[in-house]
Amino acid sequence: MPGFADSFWTPDYASGLGILYTKLQQGVAENKQILTIASLRADAEGAYGARLGDIAPSVDRIGSGFSKDEGASVRKAYDGIRGEMIEASKNHQKISANIRELVVNPFSRWCDQHAARIQNSHDDLQARIKDHTKQTDLVRKLRSQYFNKCRLVEDLEEENKLAFQSPETSSPKGKPSPPKIVLTDPQEPEEPEFFELGDKSYDTEEIKKVLSDMLNAIRIGEAKVPILGTYQNTSTGADIVEYLQKNLGASSISYAERIGQDMVDVGFLRLIGNMGSTFANSSRMNYQWRSRVFQITGIPENKKPLLRMASVLSNEDAAGSPTIASVSEMLAGWNPLNNPHPDETPSEKLHREAYEADERYKAAVIKLDQIRCILEEEIIDHLRFMERCELDRLKAIKSVVLDFSGAISNVIPSLQSTVDQMMLYQETIQPLGDLRYMLENHRTGGFVPKVQPYENYYGSVGDQVFGVDLEARARADRKRVPVIVTNILTFLDNHYPDLEGDDTRRAIWLHDVPLAATHHLRQALNTSTGDQRSILEKYEIPIVASVLKLYLLELPDSLVSSQVYEIVKTIYSTTANETTEEGRIKVLQSTLGQLRLNNIATLDAMMTHFTRLIDLTSADEAYVSTLAQALAPCILRPRIESTLTMNERHSYRLIRDLFDHKDAIFGELKRQSSASAFGAGPSAARPRAISTDESNRRAAMEARNRAIANRSRATSPAPAARHRRDRSTDGSLGRFPVNVSSPQGPERKSRQSLDVPVAVQPHAEEENAKSVEGSETNGAAAESKPEADASASNENAAPASGSDG
Repeated sequence: MPGFADSFWTPDYASGLGILYTKLQQGVAENKQILTIASLRADAEGAYGARLGDIAPSVDRIGSGFSKDEGASVRKAYDGIRGEMIEASKNHQKISANIRELVVNPFSRWCDQHAARIQNSHDDLQARIKDHTKQTDLVRKLRSQYFNKCRLVEDLEEENKLAFQSPETSSPKGKPSPPKIVLTDPQEPEEPEFFELGDKSYDTEEIKKVLSDMLNAIRIGEAKVPILGTYQNTSTGADIVEYLQKNLGASSISYAERIGQDMVDVGFLRLIGNMGSTFANSSRMNYQWRSRVFQITGIPENKKPLLRMASVLSNEDAAGSPTIASVSEMLAGWNPLNNPHPDETPSEKLHREAYEADERYKAAVIKLDQIRCILEEEIIDHLRFMERCELDRLKAIKSVVLDFSGAISNVIPSLQSTVDQMMLYQETIQPLGDLRYMLENHRTGGFVPKVQPYENYYGSVGDQVFGVDLEARARADRKRVPVIVTNILTFLDNHYPDLEGDDTRRAIWLHDVPLAATHHLRQALNTSTGDQRSILEKYEIPIVASVLKLYLLELPDSLVSSQVYEIVKTIYSTTANETTEEGRIKVLQSTLGQLRLNNIATLDAMMTHFTRLIDLTSADEAYVSTLAQALAPCILRPRIESTLTMNERHSYRLIRDLFDHKDAIFGELKRQSSASAFGAGPSAARPRAISTDESNRRAAMEARNRAIANRSRATSPAPAARHRRDRSTDGSLGRFPVNVSSPQGPERKSRQSLDVPVAVQPHAEEENAKSVEGSETNGAAAESKPEADASASNENAAPASGSDG
């Protein structure tokens, strides 16, 4: 049965957690109902006992009755009835006291603590999710800024190419035609501007109010500076700090100085009469309010001609003065705009800004990834803690019902039938069953993390490993199977013999590895530029197996594409009477044949590894079933998980078929793709694989370049039909074929599982055979590892094998 840690995940994190905490708050309300029942029953028993106790004093006040009879039988009957009333009063008072002591008081304290635990957990996760959402918005904003800067750089470069071209045609009169004006697309609307002052951020409207209040509240005057002249609209640093402490919540002078420094850096203030741009709490340091402040607030600026040294320098009498010469030298190096790049050209400035925007965006993506990992770790810890709390609550209710019935049954045997019914109710409470019912009816999805990868404008994957498209990663590694998968499978194959017993070898794939440990290895692999195998040696084997499952979960699309999920669902939804096992395997072969080559090769490598593990360790049916259940979300997931898909077992049944019929499925795929590679006709052509890379970065960039060229240049005289690497133009061939059969020759035994045979020269065949024999490694990873030489030689034989992106 899945637990809380694997049942309340959604792409935005908040929705699934909201459902869980709503149910937990419902449990808090149920606790209050149980407590209210016990409290009211205690009050009723107390009130009933008090009324029974009032009976004897009331009848004793009646004189000349039984009090004058001595030894009469009627008197004894009366005394017995009166004594039973007093005893019944004591019994009911005792019931009331027992209920309060055994149920109401302890359970009330426990309920308060339980509600506090749930509220604290909810508040903690809510704060984490807000930080993640804020960082996600910042990444989106920085990405937009970076792409805008790159577009400006491209537009400038395009304009520079077209600006100085010689005219190709002349006017009828022999005069050169006037240059054409190229209209560029209007720039996208800029993002709203924010101003950081101290620890707070202000938008345009908020900063307008703050600056307007400052101009009205702070004393503004003139400041005379020797030699330079008189400056208008100035205020002292002490006056500004005093205002910041009174109105902007500056708790200390140092914090107020930091806000003032931010105002200088933003361009609201500037220091006059001194070198530099430092803000300080001083009555001798004057700061001038810049024109930008008056433009934002709309308050008219007090302008007055500044007495400059120009009049002094124009005086012929002071032409040879050493004082004037030294002042001129000082003013020559004066940079009033505080620009760190004064001699920069527009092109250099745009390139620098694009590079800086790229660095900011990349740093924000890395920080977002760290925040996401920490958030997921915290969510799992809180979910497991909440699961224990909910189970404890159900057990506490079970105990309360038992104590409640005991408080009554120990005092009044006549209520035994009622007590028996209450004991029956107590026996029917099943905490584990209630917990399972809650999970089955309210879970929102399994753990499938959504990674925000760094998107390079030019489509480069770079050193990113986790969260990027599998085909893009394999293309960057120049392998058919990504290097990280090959390294992990090879590492596990090499370390299986070091483990004691088959049970230990099988158990590494079923260990509940802490997510923090898995993220630690993920971070080491995701940021490494060296040998990954040396990194894997530092970690325990279950953590290495867990990071492979995490890598598959963080892929943008599952290893078996979600595009074929409905097909797989149809295959397994068909009844056994409608199809045979052989027919089902053939349909699976056809379905998996639609996948991309990299996905098929990676799936083949993993299934080879697991089937070998199952065979060598003689795994029983229970282990195979548990292993398939653990791998199902890693191999095939629906595009959108819903309440319908969560209870479906099509992914599990696919894994079982891949375990049981691996050779038949992948052998037929290799045979068909081999026939396609040798040109067996259109019927043998492999259909184009389904692309899961939704970014289409390269195609979009080429389309944009063509649009610019068509708008700003004459038609190219080159032929219109050109071969494109990103799209197949030959209908007789599919994507890069998956080959299983090899040509007759000695290289048959050394070929890898997914090699592509081509007609090569004899000396090339010998080189390929040698390179394959030298690159063979132990385990399933070696069977699917491609050859660099074979890939290079196949490039001309199968031109339709270009990537989708």
